[in-house]
Amino acid sequence: QVQLVESGGGLVQAGGSLRLSCAASGNIFSINAMGWYRQAPGKQRELVAHITSGDSTEYPDSVKGRFTISRDNAGNTVYLQMNSLKPEDTAVYYCYAWVKAHSDDGPFPSWGQGTQVTVSS
Repeated sequence: QVQLVESGGGLVQAGGSLRLSCAASGNIFSINAMGWYRQAPGKQRELVAHITSGDSTEYPDSVKGRFTISRDNAGNTVYLQMNSLKPEDTAVYYCYAWVKAHSDDGPFPSWGQGTQVTVSS
């Protein structure tokens, strides 16, 4: 079993900043990649940021230059620094991790419970 626990969501005014955290724990041999998705009401889920075990990152154009993803040295916690927030960033943010429980296993996705980010205009 793997648990992903998110924190850091909340209400912020447009132009403000928030930092989300997501800590993975449980039966973990290694984590290949981690990242964040978001989903706003009535909209499709959208990839927000992705980081590999080698610290390569990926962002959609909608957040590029405003959001930064990073991982701690142990590689089990991922952060999302969100600056210059806009009302359209309002959504539930979910972290994910591609986890290997054993060295011989393939990675499988684990998900956090989601944290609400609300940006007021």
